[in-house]
Amino acid sequence: MKKPLAMSTHDLSRWAHDHDYGNPGNAAAERGTRQVLWITTSTMLLEIVAGWWFNSMAVLADGWHMSSHALAIGLSVFAYGAARKYAHDPRFAFGTWKIEILAGYTSALGLLGVAAAMVFGSIERLVSPQPIAYAEALTVAVIGLAVNLICALILGKAHGHEHGHGHEHSHHHAHHSHEDLNLKAAYIHVLTDALTSVLAIAALAGGWLWDWAWLDPAMGLVGAVLIALWSKNLLLQTGRVLLDREMDHPVVAEIHEVIGALPADGTEVTDLHVWRVGGGAYACALSLLTHDAALTPLAVREALAVHEELVHITVEIHRCDTCPQA
Repeated sequence: MKKPLAMSTHDLSRWAHDHDYGNPGNAAAERGTRQVLWITTSTMLLEIVAGWWFNSMAVLADGWHMSSHALAIGLSVFAYGAARKYAHDPRFAFGTWKIEILAGYTSALGLLGVAAAMVFGSIERLVSPQPIAYAEALTVAVIGLAVNLICALILGKAHGHEHGHGHEHSHHHAHHSHEDLNLKAAYIHVLTDALTSVLAIAALAGGWLWDWAWLDPAMGLVGAVLIALWSKNLLLQTGRVLLDREMDHPVVAEIHEVIGALPADGTEVTDLHVWRVGGGAYACALSLLTHDAALTPLAVREALAVHEELVHITVEIHRCDTCPQA
């Protein structure tokens, strides 16, 4: 179905629902994230109960560490549900997709908190070493790694489904790549858990075999730095969307290119605003100064319609005073 040259905010909200929530990739992302939530929560409860039962602080600590990720993944699931529930609510002028972006941003902040807690705990262990139950801790780390790899496979499959759907849409038009940042946030949480499990296995093995007790907190510091870097990248990506910082996107250059190629003589862009209204959809408002008395907003919108990611276009035309009136 061909999109109209301009949409009302109500139509645009409906378009966002049909585009994002009728998308098999989005449905797969929500389904995969929900599965990962149940797996993570079950493993978390198992570790906390086992840690309390066997009086192992290492197992208990890993369980509570996993609880932070279960909370973040739960936030991702909630965001999908809320965005779908309110998709037709007219109060959301451009749809509800930014609920998912906000969830990704919040998850990134949570990751920074996890990294800070790891730094604090690692330094404390370096200053005041504690006895480690290596056998129990290694068992938990291996189980945790297996669970995280399963979760990563589930979310990776959903991520692949999303991109596969995007390629299908771009068969006749080259879309700019975009990604589900809510899904990415959940995926990064799973990867950070897998990373901490790998580092823990290496550190515990070294401590058990060679009595290198310092290796455990040292690996904790390494993991904290990597997690902080991942969260910083996610904060930048989601923050850019939330703040509508899109004027460096390639679509802006494409708009200038289309206006420059108009047959109208002496037409230039005097004001341009571009912002994102969906995963790969943009709205723009532009003002033109022209010497062509015949140029109309409809003609400009028709020219810009070649870029399918532009779903809402507002055009204002100012005539040169020296030109005859249209």
